[in-house]
Amino acid sequence: MDLIKQFESVFQCRPVLKSKAPGRVNLIGEHTDYNDGFVLPIAIEHTVTVLASPRTDHEFHLYSADFNESASFSISEQIEKDKEHPWSNYQRGVVDQFQKRGEKLNGANLLIQGNVPIASGLSSSAAVEVAAAMAIKNLDRIEISDIDLIKLCQSSENEFVGMKCGIMDQFISRMGQTGKALFLDCRSLNYELIPFPAGYYTVVILNTRMKRELTGSEYNERRSECEEGVRLLKKFIPGICALRDVSVSGFQKHKSELPEMTRMRSEHVIYENERVCQFVEAMKQNKPEKMGALLHDSHVSLRDLYEVSCDELDIMVDIAMNVEGVIGARMTGAGFGGCAVAVVRNGFEEKLKQTVLEKYPQKTKIEPEVYISSPSEGATVQHI
Repeated sequence: MDLIKQFESVFQCRPVLKSKAPGRVNLIGEHTDYNDGFVLPIAIEHTVTVLASPRTDHEFHLYSADFNESASFSISEQIEKDKEHPWSNYQRGVVDQFQKRGEKLNGANLLIQGNVPIASGLSSSAAVEVAAAMAIKNLDRIEISDIDLIKLCQSSENEFVGMKCGIMDQFISRMGQTGKALFLDCRSLNYELIPFPAGYYTVVILNTRMKRELTGSEYNERRSECEEGVRLLKKFIPGICALRDVSVSGFQKHKSELPEMTRMRSEHVIYENERVCQFVEAMKQNKPEKMGALLHDSHVSLRDLYEVSCDELDIMVDIAMNVEGVIGARMTGAGFGGCAVAVVRNGFEEKLKQTVLEKYPQKTKIEPEVYISSPSEGATVQHI
């Protein structure tokens, strides 16, 4: 059954619009976003689709085509989390943030369907939030800038869902462009769309199939550890507000003053910001050896200093790095499972895919998934 017929079957009316928002993979710049740093994601070809029609009773009726479940809530009452249908909390959070902005909402029927792998580090949650926000914005003719809509989606995940993510995922899901990586300053939100050298390389995403649950877990602990690093370094480097403000030379001078754990976390973030900027220049100049070295260094730092890798991710990266045509690979996303990303010379994608499908199960007893993706378009809305 196609989605429009499914919508009509569930809601007994036709949808009036369709919004789509992509997941993302981050080429480099991990755990830097919530430290006001730099990131380099691309939007991927996997997306979340929301079909929508208006209501007039101030209720939101939701249907997940992936889970074959329905949920509903009224905006006349305080919006609460739904423990029975946790997938609906992302839409609830978006509606809650629109309400807090003082927007007048009338209610809606929303059907949600996606093919962004869940809990794999490809930002399925941000894709859901952005797709839902775009649908609601257009249904109720809400005047809101792209940047404010991105911030709204981030706030819904921070404040309602309880995941203290940075702004990268929602930003690339809305602002991505076909054929380009997005070099984002997560403090100023200034960004540059960098042409991806598609004539030379392809992005291959390697899913370990090790799912991780981040809310209330080590992710939020890492954020606190970074904040502690800033607090301690302020004694020696006045005026810093985030690890983004600490130079490599400044850190080297004062790192001995930090407890070991705080030093490790801070060192990763400070050097990772430097790696992002160097990777952008290497990509612009088409220097594959430099790009590969930076990807390798990023993975080692995430594994040894930030301690967010796992055996499965390390195995996946090791397999990829020993395949002809791969210029570099590393874990991507928050870690503790999920995906690795590899940058591969054109023509070697299938060799990498087949090698991973053969060798990864031998080492882990887990069947992986492999996705080949070009940088893709950000969120769109189409009236039906």
